[in-house]
Amino acid sequence: MDGSAKLNDPDLALTGLLGELDRRGYDFTPPTPATHRRVAARRDVAQGGDLRDILGWSLPFSAGEAPRFLTAALTAAGVLTRLGDGWMKSRLRVARLKGRLFLHSAFPTEDEDSVFLGPDSYRFADFIARELDPTLAGRVVDVGGGAGVGALTALQSAAAAELTMTDINPTALRLARINAAHAGATLALRRTSGLDGVEPGLAAVLANPPYMADSHQTYRDGGAMHGGRLSVDWAEAALAKLAPGGRLLLYTGSAIVAGGRDELGEALAMLAQANGANLDYREIDPDVFGEELETPAYADVERIAVVTAVMTQGR
Repeated sequence: MDGSAKLNDPDLALTGLLGELDRRGYDFTPPTPATHRRVAARRDVAQGGDLRDILGWSLPFSAGEAPRFLTAALTAAGVLTRLGDGWMKSRLRVARLKGRLFLHSAFPTEDEDSVFLGPDSYRFADFIARELDPTLAGRVVDVGGGAGVGALTALQSAAAAELTMTDINPTALRLARINAAHAGATLALRRTSGLDGVEPGLAAVLANPPYMADSHQTYRDGGAMHGGRLSVDWAEAALAKLAPGGRLLLYTGSAIVAGGRDELGEALAMLAQANGANLDYREIDPDVFGEELETPAYADVERIAVVTAVMTQGR
């Protein structure tokens, strides 16, 4: 299944919605959950059917005030929740990233199959655009790709690459398929965990794994090592699938424990050495999601840093 495959009627309704939003110049950048809560708390409903209120800030809206094209599309797609007394709420949001519109889950993203898109997505896209070779023409896999940001950014940067996106979440695959169709991009989609079942010989692997600890939500929880375990596992899997000279572009978070120790950085360095790979590891934001430090899982953590790792497989 790829981004140009035939879409069913609910998918076509959402593709049409993205097209109409594009024509109207819709624009929204989703902030962190903490910022979203603060801004949304200033008012509890959308104002006059404003599209950014409805599809960005995820506010309830009045059926009488909302544009007809919007309610028609959301109803046809089966993603409209009716709250009673003429009020309703969209179960999807729309963001613009690098000029493209992306469907993702409404706020708050509390469901197990939520598809998240936020500030990390923008930094991940910038990382890919900066590091991916524009002349690359081999097979590239975006692991756990969610809404398709990594894969579609890669296609924008290296048009000749053959892109596949994997995810274990069927909702993510559906939204990525619609987002790809709206972008006019050919994107192969595969439901699998990590790189399971993917043939070796890859030119590049893109990865933006979950990196929070004890979140109990698949799209956020990175496992042990204060959320860093999944990043190490995906890096190890990528090294096993990369062709000689192939590169892993890993964007993730690292919990810096008491004393300033970076356990993730140490683990990736050991992994690279064991596999004869070159590692370029950088801290690009020293402090994100500071509110998490109030939870028991981060009792011994000083800060959560955003890091990037470029691992190049030996020739």
